[in-house]
Amino acid sequence: MHNSFWFIALLISNTILFCFIILKKRNTQTLFLYLTMVGFGYIIETTIFNFLGSYDYKPNIIKHNSFYDSELGAFFSNALSLPITATLIATFNLNWLWIVFFSGYFVGIEWLFLKLHIYTQHWWRLEYTGLGLPMYFVLAKIFNKWILLPSRGFKHNLMLYLITGSISASAHILPMLFFLNRFYRPGWFENVGRDSIAFSAIYYLCASFFYCLIVKINWKTKWVKYILTGLIVYIVNQVLIKIGILHSLVWWDQMYYVFLALFIIVLVKIIDKRLSKQILAVKNPS
Repeated sequence: MHNSFWFIALLISNTILFCFIILKKRNTQTLFLYLTMVGFGYIIETTIFNFLGSYDYKPNIIKHNSFYDSELGAFFSNALSLPITATLIATFNLNWLWIVFFSGYFVGIEWLFLKLHIYTQHWWRLEYTGLGLPMYFVLAKIFNKWILLPSRGFKHNLMLYLITGSISASAHILPMLFFLNRFYRPGWFENVGRDSIAFSAIYYLCASFFYCLIVKINWKTKWVKYILTGLIVYIVNQVLIKIGILHSLVWWDQMYYVFLALFIIVLVKIIDKRLSKQILAVKNPS
């Protein structure tokens, strides 16, 4: 309870802050920016946490697997605290003093968590956090400008991919942490939990690219893309089971990921259109 109290406090405080931002701004651009920063944070975390073993969190919420528990701690940071603060800074156009303040604030939280023994660093240092966060917050300001003054091509597609990745990763990995519906065993790491989450990260990165690609392709018969998506996801799962990487543990597991893929296709299509409509709105203001 001592460990989980601090993480739940962060969850509650950041949820309140996010609700404040949404109520103040009342637009989809703010939500898009938040999801973009989540997607970007996931990619960074996949690299330094999943593969390079930078640190461990100890929220003591998930009892059955220590790495899954650590992954949940990383989720509190990368899906809540950091992207919500970045969204606040960018949407309210806060200056450098605020960026320095919030960077110091998170360094202070990290230091406190170290002292409370609910967070352990390996090769990571507080200085890296202090140097990295200002760049993360500035990047949020850049993404916000891209969203407010939308661009075609690379900028548009990058934001769409990051938004898709934030949704895909969360919906893919969270059920694994809480419901133990599946795990992956590619054999990259000795720890089963770390091995499973690392492969999940590669899976969602590839799947997100596929979702964006299939949405962008113009189909004469619209429903074909949904059949193709469901079929490909099912076949990929069967191949992973056959070669011993995927271990499906509950009856609804494979069905869930097929329907998840179909849902994400629908959602990405809507997001892509909303981003495109913003381009048209800028070109043809009423």
